[in-house]
Amino acid sequence: MSQSKLEVGSIGWIDLTVPDAEAMRDFYGDVVGWRHEALDMGGYSDFCMTEPASGKQVAGVCHARGGNAYLPPQWLVYFMVADLDASLAKAVERGGKLIGEVRKMGSQDRYCAIQDPAGAFCILYQKGA
Repeated sequence: MSQSKLEVGSIGWIDLTVPDAEAMRDFYGDVVGWRHEALDMGGYSDFCMTEPASGKQVAGVCHARGGNAYLPPQWLVYFMVADLDASLAKAVERGGKLIGEVRKMGSQDRYCAIQDPAGAFCILYQKGA
């Protein structure tokens, strides 16, 4: 996850989760100019996509496997929140749905996919929970 956009309310990352991550990695490499770095997922690799000039990681292209098997094949934005549990409760209260379970990234970060009342998906992400 990008270290420069971790303020609450900001977009901290974007991911695309698809059955064939290699094909989409190459597609966006050719179309957008992104380069890629493999991220070992234990038996296969997902990819961190980087801007060609800066080398800054800007997105992920992931396989729809394991813990990501339930995610839809669309670009998902990661919205930074102050309190994941409170944000998830508010999302459900306002007509949204939780998609999957709360998951951990590293030892302290937590996140969960939601679907808003209009049907759009996103990830709510709490840094250092």
